[in-house]
Amino acid sequence: MAKRATKGKSFRKLLVANRGEIAIRVFRAASELGLRTVAVHSHEDRFALHRFKADEGYLIGQGKEPVQAYLDIEDILRVAHDAHVDAIHPGYGFLSENPDFARACAAAGITFVGPPPEVMEQLGSKVAARELAEKAGIPVMPATGALPADIDRIKPLAEQVGYPLMLKASWGGGGHGMRVIEDDSHLAEQVQAGRREAKAAFGRDEVFLEKLVRRARHVEVQIVADNHGNVVHLFERDCSMQRRNQKVVERAPAPYLDEGRRAEICDAAVRLARAADYRNAGTVEFLMDSDSGDFYFIEVNPRIQVEHTVTEEITGIDIVKAQIRIAQGARIGTEESGVPPQHQIAMNGHALQCRLTTEDPTNRFIPDYGRITAYRGATGFGIRLDGGTAYSGALITPFYDSLLEKVTAWAPTAEETIARMDRALREFRVRGVATNLMFLEALIGHAKFRTGDYTTRFIDETPELFDFPPRRDRA
Repeated sequence: MAKRATKGKSFRKLLVANRGEIAIRVFRAASELGLRTVAVHSHEDRFALHRFKADEGYLIGQGKEPVQAYLDIEDILRVAHDAHVDAIHPGYGFLSENPDFARACAAAGITFVGPPPEVMEQLGSKVAARELAEKAGIPVMPATGALPADIDRIKPLAEQVGYPLMLKASWGGGGHGMRVIEDDSHLAEQVQAGRREAKAAFGRDEVFLEKLVRRARHVEVQIVADNHGNVVHLFERDCSMQRRNQKVVERAPAPYLDEGRRAEICDAAVRLARAADYRNAGTVEFLMDSDSGDFYFIEVNPRIQVEHTVTEEITGIDIVKAQIRIAQGARIGTEESGVPPQHQIAMNGHALQCRLTTEDPTNRFIPDYGRITAYRGATGFGIRLDGGTAYSGALITPFYDSLLEKVTAWAPTAEETIARMDRALREFRVRGVATNLMFLEALIGHAKFRTGDYTTRFIDETPELFDFPPRRDRA
């Protein structure tokens, strides 16, 4: 890596406008960079672990609902001003993809650790992002534009793309607003339901229709871009293990890609980032037809991803540190940025992440709540844990996401990585709330997962995953 440094901003104190495991993840990176850290928390989170992992912690959104507290831009900036904060990292979820928040940070003289608001707006709309991808020569799935209000105008648009279709929200992600539409008999009903869900999740009810690939794989490419026009990719992740359009297990590299197709997808991601004048870390997502091998752009996530851990494990690059350094003006290819030039970035081994949640797989994955009366995590060579509520005495509430801990395993080969993850999951002991441990064990132990022979429909089409044998904790 080149040693020439690039002069830029110098941060002293960083606030994380988030909670749970991602807040703690950012605090750790910032602390290693010598920065003081500031946590914000709702009233319900006053005893939460992330509050005490920072150097300072402050209440926000007093009198507001638990989620709304973390969406209170004015109050977050009040804390940032009073605490003399230089930069704000949004984490994922909440305000992480809100261009108004990025603008408000800039207006307050605070650096937003992420892409500029103009880029977020362009890529935040899946319709606009598709148009950009087409201009950059990147394959896109046949789709409509934003749907009109009149159902009689929607019907010919749907027929033009061709059934089966996937209804998607134009803004946001996480599976909200997504509906499979097989024919026109339920078109109006599904569009209205999708609009309502999108409005509730993102504040906008704009939706569009996209051609459905029945045997699809979900591949995403991690990109990092600096403020000087340099863009690199950190290879791809497979995120095909999904339940109701929500990721459950992620791995890197994708086991079914050959080197030629890997190079094509990664190159397409970099081209799109350049076309968007992207800055900081982001993820370009593709659907891949498992029968033909063709891939299609679907969206960009302009933020850190939950599953960034697997990419860090196979590349050795701390993506969160890179975000902070790049926000300070560091140039890719210098030691200052922590990100080498593209030709020096290589994959080493295989990594696998399982999302341990407080959901009950024996009861339709209904989230469970209560106090964790006993907790024991896994450890050992090649195991990484990222959690925010994973400890004895933690109170699991109904207000937030059910993620308890992210378990990441690394090993030289895919087979050894799966074996290591299996061993780690069996070491866990969680009492007081239900978890999806048994489901995760069944999933990674399935023969098709081990061979990489699966699609995004695998969980829904494999009922034996839910035949749980009695679980016995490892001593």
